[in-house]
Amino acid sequence: MILDFHVHAGQGDGMTGPWDTTAPLAAYARRASEAGIARSVLLPVFQSDYARGNRDVAALVRADPRRWIGFAMVHAERDRARVHAMIEEAVLRLGLRGIKVHRHDARIHREVCDAARRWKLPVLYDPGGETGALSLLAETHPDVAFVFAHLGSFADDWSAQRQVIDLIVRHPNLFADTAGVRRFDLLEEALARAGPGKLLFGSDGPWLHPGLELAKIRALRPSPEAFEKIAGGNAMRLIGRAQWLRR
Repeated sequence: MILDFHVHAGQGDGMTGPWDTTAPLAAYARRASEAGIARSVLLPVFQSDYARGNRDVAALVRADPRRWIGFAMVHAERDRARVHAMIEEAVLRLGLRGIKVHRHDARIHREVCDAARRWKLPVLYDPGGETGALSLLAETHPDVAFVFAHLGSFADDWSAQRQVIDLIVRHPNLFADTAGVRRFDLLEEALARAGPGKLLFGSDGPWLHPGLELAKIRALRPSPEAFEKIAGGNAMRLIGRAQWLRR
């Protein structure tokens, strides 16, 4: 099964660009289906109230739970006093299966990591190229799986992406997704050095074409076993850690 680990959905209220306005799924769903992508992780778009955004994502998942998996998003600073309450609601009431944090909002911190540990959730963190302190996540929370979006930088910062490769090679609980990585040689390096067990296919849909992003994974010419891990197996293993909450 092919699973896209990085798809934005729902409505925002910033109105400065697509990233904080709206992320419609109709075209994405058609493109993903044509590419053979069976399931996708949905993430709220940037907005002023992620509690509302999390509920919107949960509603999309409830409408088609065999197609979508939802992650909760938190603003590490603005939500600091309510992170644990938000994640408790996300898991117990909304059925969400992971946490998304973006450096554009604020740096990740211990409270977010503690909430992930409490509920056994993977964390998808976009460090925005700021990679200097990421090793601390492995040292303080070795039992939490952290996935760095875009191999560490959507802005094509090759030095940050290479640092992320070093990190996922060294630390068992650190991973990276492939969404929007333009320098193909770095994807090749990540696969060669870190191995297929440390990479997760993501598209950054609906704004990037999931079929094109998946073609990059196929162009790496992984073995069938390696492709299975990158294209969905790794994601399901990380997400599956929280399945006990739903029994």
